Amino acid sequence: MAENTLNIYEQKAAEMTATHIISPTDKFTATEGGFISLDYEGRHYDRVKVVRLFPFTDANKYLSIREYGGSSKEIGIIEDLDAMPEETKALIEHQLRLCYFTPVISKIYNIKDEYGYAYFHVLTDKGECKFAINMGSNAVSKLSDTRLIIQDVDENRFEIRDTDALTQKEKRMLDLFM
Repeated sequence: MAENTLNIYEQKAAEMTATHIISPTDKFTATEGGFISLDYEGRHYDRVKVVRLFPFTDANKYLSIREYGGSSKEIGIIEDLDAMPEETKALIEHQLRLCYFTPVISKIYNIKDEYGYAYFHVLTDKGECKFAINMGSNAVSKLSDTRLIIQDVDENRFEIRDTDALTQKEKRMLDLFM
């Protein structure tokens, strides 16, 4: 009995740690609702989710393809999006653009600190924008000496690609977060 239980746990551990590679022959298709479905190893997935495992350093490599819904169980990994057929690449890139929408901040008009929140007024590549971050959280992440990702209270992401390109006044406003 104990040995049988151990075998069940070993099987589950093997399933959880197994890596399945999605190949160029696996079939991704667009759904009527604008999502992606997948036919993989004889099984059809009506809707899948694409997650970048290294979103800032290797955006097109090691993409996790997951079941859509509560568990988000991983189906497999695309090792290199550039190795996939053009039609598949276009479908996945479209989904990634929707999921990883990250306006790039080019100018900081004002940052106001009030009641534990910082209120940003900025210019991005998508236009002028106002957003707030929680001062008590890790809302500002340093990716390099000059590159920042800022996540607002609504979990939207904004990027500053090069803090050295900002004016001295803009840098002083950011000093509180660096």
